[in-house]
Amino acid sequence: MRWAGLSAGAFLLAFPLDLAGAPGWAWGPLYALCYVAGGWEPGWAGLMALKERSLDVDLLMIVAAVGAAAIGQFLDGGLLVVIFAVSGALEALATRRTADSVRGLLDLAPATAVRVASAGEETVGEAVVAVGELRVGDVVLVRPGERLPADGTVVHGVGEVDQATITGEPLPVHKAPGDEVFAGTLNGTGALRVRVDKDAADSVIARIVGMVEEASGTKAPTQLFIEKVEQRYSVGVVVATLALFLVPLAVGADFTSTLLRAMTFMIVASPCAVVLATMPPLLSAIANAGRHGVLVKSAVVMERLGGVTRVALDKTGTLTEGAPRVAEVRVLGTACGEDGVLAAAAAAEYPSEHPVARAVVALAEERGLRIDPAEEFSSEPGWGVRAVVGGRDVRVGRPGARAGLPGGGGAGAVAPGGVEVAAAGRAEGEVVVADAGVAPGAGRVADAVDEVEGAGRTAVVVWVDGVPVGVLGVADRVRAGAGEAVGALGRLTGSAPVLLTGDNARAAERLAGEVGITEVRAGLLPQDKVAAVREWEAAGEKVLVVGDGVNDAPALAAAHSGIAMGRAGSDLALETADAVVVRDEWATVPAVVALSRRARRLVVQNLVIASVCIGVLVVWDLAGHLPLPLGVAGHEGSTVLVGLNGLRLLRESAWRGAVRDA
Repeated sequence: MRWAGLSAGAFLLAFPLDLAGAPGWAWGPLYALCYVAGGWEPGWAGLMALKERSLDVDLLMIVAAVGAAAIGQFLDGGLLVVIFAVSGALEALATRRTADSVRGLLDLAPATAVRVASAGEETVGEAVVAVGELRVGDVVLVRPGERLPADGTVVHGVGEVDQATITGEPLPVHKAPGDEVFAGTLNGTGALRVRVDKDAADSVIARIVGMVEEASGTKAPTQLFIEKVEQRYSVGVVVATLALFLVPLAVGADFTSTLLRAMTFMIVASPCAVVLATMPPLLSAIANAGRHGVLVKSAVVMERLGGVTRVALDKTGTLTEGAPRVAEVRVLGTACGEDGVLAAAAAAEYPSEHPVARAVVALAEERGLRIDPAEEFSSEPGWGVRAVVGGRDVRVGRPGARAGLPGGGGAGAVAPGGVEVAAAGRAEGEVVVADAGVAPGAGRVADAVDEVEGAGRTAVVVWVDGVPVGVLGVADRVRAGAGEAVGALGRLTGSAPVLLTGDNARAAERLAGEVGITEVRAGLLPQDKVAAVREWEAAGEKVLVVGDGVNDAPALAAAHSGIAMGRAGSDLALETADAVVVRDEWATVPAVVALSRRARRLVVQNLVIASVCIGVLVVWDLAGHLPLPLGVAGHEGSTVLVGLNGLRLLRESAWRGAVRDA
């Protein structure tokens, strides 16, 4: 990047001096610095390639630049050097940043773990060991607030684990003995003992790293095709230039005029006009998209976005905001009223750091409700919270807990107010109402919970003095404009977008119904998303994946194109994606696809113009006598023409047109 910047800076200083007719000593050293700074690295790489009997277009460009300088065309040569130096530096930077981000993903899993020796449910010894020393069958202790060191199964303890990095689920998931957990996920308030089921190299996090690296490498076949074209073109130009120089000399032609003709051919045959025919429309589109909040990482990406034929969307953090909100408050036939239920729940939840607690408090504050101070606050992992508010006992939590409610016994215990926790053998979360001694409203808890969860929301029950007074429905908020964008992407690609999510099926189907998606694949791990993308691409589709999390990164890398949501997106997703929606505005996603298609059309126009101009100049030089000034003027004229044509996409009207196209 430093060498490319130095080359570009020297060129920008020399260019106006040259045009203004300043003496050669003023701009000559600047052009020389431009050539050396920008050309030494591709030139050296080209020479090394020659040792391997390979000729690349970078070396040809350096030779053409030096040849142009040799006959006084310093501007032509400098422009070629700057274009190739800057594009190569940007590509190297993007590659390095992606590699660093992939390596950094492994930091999600802790470096050490607490390995324990146990006798039944008692811990008889523990030792801190490196994660790499863990073996299948070892038991590790994961304290509250720590990340899990390995994939495994909970053998003792209950708690809630934030699995958003792996599955994309917006809320922490209740974990109890027998449940599966993943390395790199964050333990909540409960202490867990976990049996290691997989070696560190086989963990989900490690597989994500491998899939990102592998999928990034699958884009190489396109690059190989381009390299083959470059090889043939480069060899053809070099052979033709040498023939134009050596053959006339062999039959007695004048050396100076022959050299001048050969160099004229190399200049007019150089792909500078073709490169500029391609770059200005794409770079202009990139700049225009950037002004509207979409960072497209390269011209190649901008070109690829216009070719997508199918779109796959993540749910949490992509179509939704990734933060829970209270979507409904159901009152269970008490005198509290909706605001009373919400105020009581908010007061009890206020000291808690749980995402659901923050959502409850936020809604109460939004409605302007008074939140009384809580006393004797306590939190029980896997169930919920309890507090004394205004002298009344308020409890907020899951509708049923495997180990009993606060103050209750074990399975089958009757909670205050007559709500019986699911007995052993019943489904987790099931609420059974006792026939006798039921407090007012308790008989409606089961129905209310079923209705809330049937709508794809998380049910939270509120008790006041042992009486169930309400059920809160917690859900994720759909991003503004997501539904309209889904419809626009369907029209652009000719196929309906698909929802790929690690969340549960009911929540996914509810969200899909809200935004107009008909095909849903739920409960997916990262490798499942990659498999879906590869399935479509094997069928000839060009897939665009839109996501935001670590769990989306492999699919973003495997897809034809990937777009990440920028505000809440993980570092790995932002680095792996080809484009980033900086402000999370969904309307810009179909707009940038439509803008890419406009850019592709301009690229075709420019390639036709450049090819015709180069062809005419080459034929003129071969069949007749093309004066050098006229050859340079024709070559530069075509370059300016295609450049101005491409710059049309810088205008605000180009973005408005793309929005209309979407």
